[in-house]
Amino acid sequence: MRTKTITALLVSTFVLQSCFLPTDVLAISFSKIQLPKNAIGPEALAFELGTGQFFTGISDGRILKYQGPTIGFVDFGFVAPNRSKSMCDGMHFANTNQTCGRPVGMALHHQTKMLYVCDAFFGFGVLGPEGGLVTILSTMADGEPYHFCDGVDVHQPTGNVYFTDASAIYDIREFKTAASVNDSTGRLLKYDVEKKQVTVLFRNLSFPGGVAVDEEEEFVLVSEFLGNRIRKIQLRGRKPFESDIINTQPFPDNIRKAGLDEFWIAEARKDGGTQSNLVPVGARIDASGNVIETVHLEECYGNKLVSEVGEFDRKLYIASLFVDFIGVYEH
Repeated sequence: MRTKTITALLVSTFVLQSCFLPTDVLAISFSKIQLPKNAIGPEALAFELGTGQFFTGISDGRILKYQGPTIGFVDFGFVAPNRSKSMCDGMHFANTNQTCGRPVGMALHHQTKMLYVCDAFFGFGVLGPEGGLVTILSTMADGEPYHFCDGVDVHQPTGNVYFTDASAIYDIREFKTAASVNDSTGRLLKYDVEKKQVTVLFRNLSFPGGVAVDEEEEFVLVSEFLGNRIRKIQLRGRKPFESDIINTQPFPDNIRKAGLDEFWIAEARKDGGTQSNLVPVGARIDASGNVIETVHLEECYGNKLVSEVGEFDRKLYIASLFVDFIGVYEH
């Protein structure tokens, strides 16, 4: 087992902190990429190939692009057509406002450089490489409007997009109510990029947050945040749209691919030594739900839940609704 000594790196927005986190097999070091002043709540990340640059949506409705340690973050896009920078910039999660929008899940189609976005208020849309105002592609499916468009993933070979609507009843401002009644009205949806059509693939999900499609487009993994489980839904085979629960942990959120039929999940684990009894972790699982690796995040996040754990260029990048930075973990 090896460790690294962390020192301050005096460049732009990239700030290191002394923080070491245990995993099941080795120790890794922690650093953070600071968001712009008064920005908070990065929910998901979408990376460009080859550049290390990435996109994220924050609580005040902006989509930011990180352009490296010298430039840092720049404003890249937004979803709310009447968004006012003077009113919205700096707004925190607790004051989420429909006028400002709230981009959450996002995924980049690498060939076309189109960024697909779920906004909790405005629905499912796409943003081109020039940035600016998101083009809304869909606000409802089967005649039912989206109340909380949430997780997004792109099948890279076809460009098809899979996304979730967390609830058919409650929006992002009503999460506590949804949790109190254990809402299970969420849906899994597919956007066919050639037909430009959205279809509902699966219903009655318990606040589905994360989604990930496999390389062959044979199945989708969906996290049920209130159901405390990962569901595997078949897209092909003898029994399409049959599902199995393959993993159970508290509050699983976004799911990101981690290689062939492996996935990173942001979730929580029970810990009787903490005030909330829950601590954030990242878990790498296979397509059957078996845990291959666990990264414990409480040393740097306390009992704040994380919304995404994703791997890029052999590093783990962590997003959370409750912090003002992107965490980076390096072996």
